[in-house]
Amino acid sequence: MLDRKGLEILEEERLAKYAVKSGQSRGRKTPEPEDPFRSVFQRDRDRVIHSAAFRRLEYKTQVFVNHEGDHYRTRLTHTIEVSQIARSISRALRLNEDLTEAIVLAHDLGHTPFGHAGERVMAELMEGEGGFEHNLQSLRVVDVLEKRYPRFDGLNLCFEVREGICKHSSDYDHPPDISEFGSPGYPCLEAQVADIADEIAYCNHDVEDGLRSGMLTSSSLESVELWREALKSVLEIDQVKDEDILNSRTISFMISSLTKNLIRTTFDRLMENSIGSPEDGRKCRVKCVSFDSVLAGRKRELKEFLLREMYGNYRVIRMEEKARRIIGDLFGAYCNRPEQLPPHIFSRVKTEGIKRVVCDYIAGMTDRYAMEEYRKLFDPLARV
Repeated sequence: MLDRKGLEILEEERLAKYAVKSGQSRGRKTPEPEDPFRSVFQRDRDRVIHSAAFRRLEYKTQVFVNHEGDHYRTRLTHTIEVSQIARSISRALRLNEDLTEAIVLAHDLGHTPFGHAGERVMAELMEGEGGFEHNLQSLRVVDVLEKRYPRFDGLNLCFEVREGICKHSSDYDHPPDISEFGSPGYPCLEAQVADIADEIAYCNHDVEDGLRSGMLTSSSLESVELWREALKSVLEIDQVKDEDILNSRTISFMISSLTKNLIRTTFDRLMENSIGSPEDGRKCRVKCVSFDSVLAGRKRELKEFLLREMYGNYRVIRMEEKARRIIGDLFGAYCNRPEQLPPHIFSRVKTEGIKRVVCDYIAGMTDRYAMEEYRKLFDPLARV
């Protein structure tokens, strides 16, 4: 039988010196008895998976609004794909897979409906009212908004998972400075892996969704070196005739190439910088979890291509403008007449302020719920 103590011993034996060990966690804000069989990070992972906010990711937009099609990524499918990539990287580098997974599963809980367009309009609406930033909102979800336990608000997650959520960073996400987590500075290596696995996943999977939607074509992608090299390698392995299969194998090859390069480059940098503890990983002046300069340049070229050819596509812009109108109008309606809010939401207004309560309510909506609320409030023939 393998209990929690046994798991902690295995971590000490198997994980690298720079990995965060569950037995050395800085703990929870509200102390709790330990689980007999799960490590603290396994327990956090399970708490996130069973949360209401996690279930709502199924109907939150990645790029395409939910009703556009059944096969496009949602926040939930994206999160699962990031988790798979991040676990593979952590395992190869002998980092703590359970911690990495818990951070990944929670990293998008604070996103508004309608993707980054929704976040941008919410940030404008909350200007001067404490603002809106989805990393902080994710932390607010797990610290305050989830209601599952009698002794505390939120999920009472460990310091290390909360740090990874708050310091999540990418080209689109910029972590705020919070003194509790020793800002500025990098999070633990497991959180750094979660960040870059997120980038690998959304770049490549946006290519697949772009091809499926017709916004991108395989011929246009041949201007991108990462795609061109992957396509050449796939054709050398197997003369694929079916275009859909060829595109799928090429995307898979790109993910594999980026992941392998990241693992090798990161390991070399950990050795070069003599990273011998989790704190060394946080304090290192360079970000150790990274690609080499060649792959970094190729990935940047791919992202620039997507920005130009897909995110700037008129259909995506139309979806963004719809999101702006829906979120803006809902926000105004609720703030002007708070009595329209559900009673359990309205009850928070006196203590937390109308705009923050409305922000929390809208940010927690799925795409389809936001559209249904919009219809109920503004369509005179809709049942309320």
